[in-house]
Amino acid sequence: MKEIVLQLEGLNCAGCAAKIEKLTKDIEGVDNASLDFVSKNLKVDIAEEESWKAIVDEIKSIVNRLEPDVKIIEKDNNNFKVSHNHENIANKDIYRILLSGILFLLPILLKLDGMARLGIYLLAYIIIGSDIIIRAFRNLIGGQPFDENFLMTIATVGAFMIGEYPEGVAVMLFYQIGELFQGMAVNHSRKSISSLLDIRSDYANLERNGELIVVDPQEVHIGDNIVIKPGEKVPLDGLVIQGISTVDTSNITGESVPRRIKAGDRVLSGFVNNEGLLTVQVEKEFTESTVSKILDLVENASSKKAATEKFITKFARYYTPAVVFIALVIGLFPPILLGYDFKDWAYRAFVFLVISCPCALVISIPLGFFGGIGGASKIGVLIKGGNLLEALNEVDTMVFDKTGTLTQGTFHVTQIYSYNGFSEEDILELAAHSEYYSNHPIGQSIIRAYGKEIDNAKIEDYKEISGKGIKARIDGSMVLVGNKKLFEDNNIDIDEKESIGSVAYVGKDGVHVGTIVVSDQLKENIAAQIQSIKAMSVKETIMLSGDREETASKVGQVVGIDRVYGNLLPEDKVRILEQILSESKGKVAYVGDGVNDAPVLARADIGIAMGGLGSDAAIEASDIVIMTDEIGKIATGMKIAKNTKKIVVQNIILALSIKLVVLILGGFGKASMWEAVFADVGVSIIAILNSIRALKVEG
Repeated sequence: MKEIVLQLEGLNCAGCAAKIEKLTKDIEGVDNASLDFVSKNLKVDIAEEESWKAIVDEIKSIVNRLEPDVKIIEKDNNNFKVSHNHENIANKDIYRILLSGILFLLPILLKLDGMARLGIYLLAYIIIGSDIIIRAFRNLIGGQPFDENFLMTIATVGAFMIGEYPEGVAVMLFYQIGELFQGMAVNHSRKSISSLLDIRSDYANLERNGELIVVDPQEVHIGDNIVIKPGEKVPLDGLVIQGISTVDTSNITGESVPRRIKAGDRVLSGFVNNEGLLTVQVEKEFTESTVSKILDLVENASSKKAATEKFITKFARYYTPAVVFIALVIGLFPPILLGYDFKDWAYRAFVFLVISCPCALVISIPLGFFGGIGGASKIGVLIKGGNLLEALNEVDTMVFDKTGTLTQGTFHVTQIYSYNGFSEEDILELAAHSEYYSNHPIGQSIIRAYGKEIDNAKIEDYKEISGKGIKARIDGSMVLVGNKKLFEDNNIDIDEKESIGSVAYVGKDGVHVGTIVVSDQLKENIAAQIQSIKAMSVKETIMLSGDREETASKVGQVVGIDRVYGNLLPEDKVRILEQILSESKGKVAYVGDGVNDAPVLARADIGIAMGGLGSDAAIEASDIVIMTDEIGKIATGMKIAKNTKKIVVQNIILALSIKLVVLILGGFGKASMWEAVFADVGVSIIAILNSIRALKVEG
């Protein structure tokens, strides 16, 4: 399997983009194709790598037929070659519009008549409309007639045939002006989105043989040292080995408060160094760095289209031909069957043709969704697709993991109970040795509390039992450290104590000898943040925890969770989530840390990973990644989803209602081609500009 990525420079026609995507999918050897109208990137998956050149040639042929002015730029080393050709095209269009406009006014100013009048209008028409006529002819031959080129050609040629020369030229002239402004609006929207994602550094200051060399970040490797000067973006993830400064992390996390950085701290690509000089040892290659992952994730989000977007694309496919056939009926049936004036009804049919292009919908809706995704990424909420952004509006149940999600995930030993002649120090020593090889936060907190050097030579037969604890031989004695289930499995009676926190029971040679209580602090303002999520039409909040029922219930009560499940193994969480999914009428979102909760994140309708900064597991397992570990960002993401949906619905209502009104007026002979042109390109421009509002993010 090979992926080809092509950039279609100068592509401003959303209808043509949909056709290019469809025709590319139909090419033999292509498994899938996705054309993102916003970034103008065409991604093509092919089965056999050796056939890629032939496929690229066929794609170029398709693009050249549909949009001859579009330049295809092949991706080279993860970068696109820069092209300024679209500026030349825009200038050429302006000259054609000016020349055609002057010719359009001449017969009126000079009061010309007869062949002279027809000749000048015909010349003006050819100058302004030749490219559209050529495209219409090419598409007709290629079996793809129903687009704006075909519609405009038939309508304006028809206007000439019935003697309406000025309207034929004027419609084509104002259509081209509208297209020019539409292209400018689309490009403005694209630039607005791009500026949100302008977080990648173009260079790195590499230390080599005592000198600083400015290189492309892709030339820097793990272990190299780079220097970040004040005001520069951090180009790659790494460990600060020298220097003190503050960094602006807002590009990645959305946080406006600068973070203090010193030697020993880690920095991520996309951070901005505010003041001091920092020397950083690189820990990740460019393609694996945080900023590359974010940009790749946001870019790929456009290929996962929302249901509304898919519907509009499908709608446009049937809407345009339907209007063409209605126009044919209007133009022919009344004159032929009822004897009405042919010229009058032909004019009404041409008005129908001019208005039938659904550009306003096809362009503005993907721009709206991509704007929402871009705006969310700016505040540290990475949403993997328009489908997921739209699905956030339907969430009625939010399920939370406890540790690291509602709590800080930093455990501290708060109490030790000892029995059968053992001291608290003995219990801590046994538990610390047992947890020596464990990466579990509770185990790490026990080792920190012990605070002494651990002799690993004493440890034998170490075994970690998932969801229960650890069994190991310490100094020849069999030691168990874990939860109640571990001790039940080994037929050991335990002395249970009332306590708030996670409990690790300690057993030696078949006897319960001690209990260690480990507490985890709640995140700051967590109760208020849970309330902000509930305010976004979430009907029920649920917590799933591997902790004891008593501890889990206490936490749930404090933070305001509606339903709590405790004492759960990883497989129990999946089982209970399945039950919640079957009960819920809307979408179910699961919020976890993305590492330990991968099965549940994957099973939920929407998996949300908290604190996924730089975590491969979080990004892979989830649908949405919160770059910080703030629960409140979920509510902000839901606000963005609601705002985006509102804008998309506004555009649909605006476009369809205006088109419907003008279609009805045109059918009754009360609308001219001028109103039809406005209902087409004018509404498109308004809808595009409205879509830009999706970029605005309110906390």
